[in-house]
Amino acid sequence: MKKRMIYTNTQTVPGREIDEILGIVTGNVVQTKHMGKDIMAVFKSMVGGEIVGYTQMLTEARQIAISRMVTAAIEMDADAIVNLRFTTSSIMSNASEILAYGTAVRLK
Repeated sequence: MKKRMIYTNTQTVPGREIDEILGIVTGNVVQTKHMGKDIMAVFKSMVGGEIVGYTQMLTEARQIAISRMVTAAIEMDADAIVNLRFTTSSIMSNASEILAYGTAVRLK
């Protein structure tokens, strides 16, 4: 049976007490831009508005990063991840990294 992981950007899990801090867990993904999306983005920047292709790409990348972070927490036998945060960085002109990180904990 697959373990269900609780993850939150707060320091605690409401209604639960942290029994043990297991350590930092991370998950990341490096995402590149698609040439077609870049061309559409240039046109969209001229008229304004949301660049839907990039929004979808970043949403998917965040989900992948979270999934990898959760897998790392499960490997530590954690019950939850607290203080979940995201960061991004540019790797090169057409690629960005999204990193999800938090603290893996066991709950009472």
